[in-house]
Amino acid sequence: MMSGSDNSKLTTCYADLHVHIGRTNAGNPVKISGSRNLTFGNIAKEAEERKGISLVGIIDCHSPGVQRDIAEYLQSGEMKELQQGGIAYGGTTILLGCELEIREPGLGPAHLLVFFPDFAAMKSFTAWLEKHMKNVNLSSQRVYSSARNLQQEVYSRGGMLIPAHIFTPHRSIYGSCSPRMADVLDLELISAVELGLSADSEMAGLISELDRYTILTNSDAHSLGKIGREYNELSIAAPNYREFEKALKREEGRGIVANYGLNPRLGKYHRTFCAGCSYIIDEADIAVERCPYCGSAKLVRGVLDRIRSIADREDPAVPAYRPPYRYQVPLEFIPGLGPAKFAALLQAFGTEMNILHRVSEDDLARVIGSELAAQIGAAREGRLALKSGGGGTYGKVAKD
Repeated sequence: MMSGSDNSKLTTCYADLHVHIGRTNAGNPVKISGSRNLTFGNIAKEAEERKGISLVGIIDCHSPGVQRDIAEYLQSGEMKELQQGGIAYGGTTILLGCELEIREPGLGPAHLLVFFPDFAAMKSFTAWLEKHMKNVNLSSQRVYSSARNLQQEVYSRGGMLIPAHIFTPHRSIYGSCSPRMADVLDLELISAVELGLSADSEMAGLISELDRYTILTNSDAHSLGKIGREYNELSIAAPNYREFEKALKREEGRGIVANYGLNPRLGKYHRTFCAGCSYIIDEADIAVERCPYCGSAKLVRGVLDRIRSIADREDPAVPAYRPPYRYQVPLEFIPGLGPAKFAALLQAFGTEMNILHRVSEDDLARVIGSELAAQIGAAREGRLALKSGGGGTYGKVAKD
């Protein structure tokens, strides 16, 4: 039996822990805004065969309709439960999770991710949720229970809780709920935090309360193509729940090697946005209360501006254990890389993780030409010029 402290047995793998389910196999809605083909089985197949992601967190597994699909895959033998937690499909392991909304008295809403080691624990949690939720079949529903009681229910079943997209202006701990996480949650019953598409580790370093937590960067995918637009590189012995748990705790040599995410400027909520004239306010002055262009007070506060307003540090302090945050533009953002050329890359090199991490620029050029290969190389190294996003609109790669 392998020793857990033998670091020579560790390997690296890629993980995206926030992928929604749009529909059940029977066609019933789960995440209303999710694609119809975003089913449990299709997500597993996309992650294993096209993306090259070894650990995928499928959210919405609390839904009874989704659980019927999972049971069928397990009974048929197409998937199997692992002794160390998770469900295996080929070389990919699925972690069973769900996203829940909390709303404490006098505070705004916030979303939390929870994960459980096995199918039985998730079903047990669903039985509890049915008593504290209006429609347990749907995604991201409000839980009518205190946040701290919810935490106890999760950890009593061997689960983990991770605040989701913690800075976004809609339904997040810091963005819409409270300037401090301790006002809402028991800080001892949090396993990690998820940044969201408009923030990075340095921005999180402005808030000392976050110093103790491992940071995750996930896609929050609402379609198959968005899986892996943000992800994590892990050092673990094998892709399963227990190894992931150790990685979050930074135990026995396990851990997050790197966070790969959009440059925050590409995020949908990076800067303050004017709902009156749709202008993204991308200037140094973050204290603006009215749009400098149309005078409207209907502003959606951007992530960067919100963080600066609640920060308890003037300069970011990033803990020594925290891995590098590597800006990486997803392939779909690169101008000129259309479906045909993307398909040619996959045909030649197998998975998106191979294209992004393992294939040389020269080999890419032989398939899609030197100009696009150079763009992918620049994306890997964070050298692409960007235009900021805001107000629900993604930023863009600036064209020459």
